[in-house]
Amino acid sequence: MNALDYFNARLEGTISPMDYLKSEQNDPDKYFLIDVRNGPNHVRSLTIKDANIIPQQELADRLNEIPMDKEIIVYCWDVWCNTAAKVAKFLLERGYKVKELTGGIAAWNEMNFPVSDSSQNSNLSDSCGC
Repeated sequence: MNALDYFNARLEGTISPMDYLKSEQNDPDKYFLIDVRNGPNHVRSLTIKDANIIPQQELADRLNEIPMDKEIIVYCWDVWCNTAAKVAKFLLERGYKVKELTGGIAAWNEMNFPVSDSSQNSNLSDSCGC
């Protein structure tokens, strides 16, 4: 793979927080954003505003919640986490159109983009499953 192929593939499979926010504001029905982080509730309480919370460990059992007609955006913790990449691969293999949000919740929060506190959500699992 040459450098051009690498960067084309990278851009095809990812979306930056800035690009996602701008595109989502212009076309709010285009995307389905999923927080795929595993872990205890208290460490996952901060989420991107309006994200759907489907931890990676629950994904296979909750596929019916993910629309096939939207572009799926997945995110996890930060640039060091590969949970979102694993989920993206899983969904791509099942025919979904998927991109990973670069930098995860860490980059989003660092940019002071809209977040919400999901600590009140009783659907979150306390087991990590990482």
